[in-house]
Amino acid sequence: MGSDVDDLITLVKSNIPAGSIVVIKYGGHAMENDELKKFFCDDIASLCKIGILPIIVHGGGPQIKKMLGNLNIESKFVQGLRVTDLKTMEIAQMVLCGAINKEIVSRISSHENIRGAIGLCGLDGRLIQAKIAKKTIINEQGEETVIDFGLVGEPTIVNTDLLRDLVALKLVPVIAPVGSGDGGQSLNINADTAAGAVAEAMKADKLLLLTDVTGVLNKEKQLIPTITSTSLSTLIEDGTITGGMIPKLETATESVLKGVGTVSIMDGRVKHAVLRALSGEIFGTKII
Repeated sequence: MGSDVDDLITLVKSNIPAGSIVVIKYGGHAMENDELKKFFCDDIASLCKIGILPIIVHGGGPQIKKMLGNLNIESKFVQGLRVTDLKTMEIAQMVLCGAINKEIVSRISSHENIRGAIGLCGLDGRLIQAKIAKKTIINEQGEETVIDFGLVGEPTIVNTDLLRDLVALKLVPVIAPVGSGDGGQSLNINADTAAGAVAEAMKADKLLLLTDVTGVLNKEKQLIPTITSTSLSTLIEDGTITGGMIPKLETATESVLKGVGTVSIMDGRVKHAVLRALSGEIFGTKII
């Protein structure tokens, strides 16, 4: 490793105590670009070597979309969100728990002087139990409509005993966001939501949400370095936070309120993003 990376590792060591649990949501461009994949897995190995305990929850939306297209399976959308029917769930599970999960595990495990990673999904040891997620919308007339997105879940219970056993063995859990519903039915869970649930259950010291943006921006498109967990509603009401950033900040805020140390929403396209986020330097937006 170069001196710049060594400097980052030194900063992380001084900023994050050994034994700290860091949950990382891995997704976006960082999971698609080969060079960034290498930097990410290098960072995870570096954390292991200095005694920090990473837990990874990964996404895979673009890869699922590509596979559905390759198999000529049409997707149904409601309110802009994909409906997960049984066939779509089968493909999602194949892509998330198979190809994506095992590539991450393999890349991390190829590093010397660490125990390596182990691939899991919410079905393994009932790691993430979940219930069917439904969304209620209210129209201009004040009428409520419940939207059914199919086999989409929201976490209810996380098996922390299993995760603690694995990190005690110095293994890196790599979790695909497929939850276990009633009767063991597979449910597709949003990766940010799954990462938040794992971080909350483990009372993680840090939760990192890798994105394809520099962080949360104000109306002048400038980075907001820090947001308090009590200010989210104000930022939504005044139009500072819009679109896809709202659910990310909802996850971040809920995680902090439920005992996670801090949450960072940061740019996974930057080399060694994980080390930078833990180094103490201003990198992305921190929710406290």
